[in-house]
Amino acid sequence: MDNLTIILKVEERLNKLSSNDYDNILKWQIVEAFNKGVIDWCRRQLHGTNLKQTGDEQSKRRIDDLQVLLRDHPLDMEKKDGYYGSTNWPENYLEYKRVSIVGKTECCEAKKGWVLTLVEEANIDVILNDTLKKPNFNWRHTIVTLMNNVVKVWTNDEFEVPKATLTYYKQPRRIEIQGVSNPYTGIISTADVISEFKDDIVEIYIDECVKILSGDIESMSSEQIADKSVESNN
Repeated sequence: MDNLTIILKVEERLNKLSSNDYDNILKWQIVEAFNKGVIDWCRRQLHGTNLKQTGDEQSKRRIDDLQVLLRDHPLDMEKKDGYYGSTNWPENYLEYKRVSIVGKTECCEAKKGWVLTLVEEANIDVILNDTLKKPNFNWRHTIVTLMNNVVKVWTNDEFEVPKATLTYYKQPRRIEIQGVSNPYTGIISTADVISEFKDDIVEIYIDECVKILSGDIESMSSEQIADKSVESNN
């Protein structure tokens, strides 16, 4: 959906019977509210805090709606004491999905079949001393922690990790309108940047945008209508 259509739909839902009551809302404010609505909606779907209480990949719809945000990022790994730590991080990172690795010892290399479990950094000492949970090359199992944008693949110094890949949800693309000030940089946008989502999801984002703007201008009826529309279409 092009950005001018988004602006038109937002303004139509804010104005009562074409009264133009809210024509003082500037286009950059609509852009900011739309982009904020996208982030709010994505986080609700990923964490399952929506009306149906389903998180990412817990239903066919969630898989279909969010797959556009999934990315693979090759990690550069550096050996540390008891683990391999990544030295690079994706700039557009939003949320962790999984890590896949290649494990290696002096006798062999294991490229497939690994099961990696994301665990809490606070419990790492306990887990490393647990026979059933600690890293094990023979069983192709190990644990992962995240700290300060570093992926730690724990090995107990029993094997090497020459290759690792982070699968994650990226930040949604922010829309921009040519000739309109970018609310994040203050610079006039020189070209249109459209949403990467399909049109039926953009319709939900329009309602999210209207909900945010209605709250800002204290139009409670418009806010309630938009909120109901957002949740009923999830």
